[in-house]
Amino acid sequence: MKKSYLCIPFLPFLFVAVAQAHGPVRQKVDEEITINAPAQKVWGIIKDYGDMSWLPPVKSTTVKGGNTEGSTRVLTLQDGGTITEELKKYDEGKMSYAYKITEMSTAKTINHSGADVNVPALPVDNYAASIDLEAKGETTVVKWKAGFYRAYTNNNPPAEMNEDAANTAVKGVFKAGLENLKTLAEK
Repeated sequence: MKKSYLCIPFLPFLFVAVAQAHGPVRQKVDEEITINAPAQKVWGIIKDYGDMSWLPPVKSTTVKGGNTEGSTRVLTLQDGGTITEELKKYDEGKMSYAYKITEMSTAKTINHSGADVNVPALPVDNYAASIDLEAKGETTVVKWKAGFYRAYTNNNPPAEMNEDAANTAVKGVFKAGLENLKTLAEK
C-alpha cells in the first residue's frame, strides 16, 4: 500500500514528460476555388499529369508514364529545387487525380541543436494530395487537398520545418496555383 502512495507525487512529472514528448501531428490543407468556366475547359488545363505550367512556382516538369498510376514527375521549381511525385490515382471521368511526394531536393542546410539539418524544397514529410473538379453548370469548383507532416519529424523543430512553415508553404502553393488556374480558364 505504501509503495502505491509513493508513486503519486511522480504522476505530475510523468504527465508533463509525456505531454512534451510528442512528435509531429498530421496537417491538412484544403483549398477551393470557383472558376467561371466549364469543367471540361478547366480539366483540359490540368489533366496532363506531366504539365504543371499552370502552377507558378514550377519552372518545368519531366514525366515518366503519363496519366497512368505509378507515373512519376519531377517538378523543377523557379528557385532550382526539385520535387518528385508519384501518381497514385487518375480518374478522367471524375476529373480528379491524387499524387504523393516521393523525393525532394534540399533548399538549404541549417544548424539546429548542434547538428546540420537539410531543409527540403517544401518543408513537409509524407505528403499526399488530390485535385478534384466538380461541374456546377457553367462554373467549376476545384478542390485541392493535402495531408502531410512537418519536415522535421523529431521534437522541437526549427522554425523552417515546423507545422506553421509546412502549412504556410502548402497553402501558398495551392493559392498561387488555383488563382492562376482561374486566370487561365477564364480567358
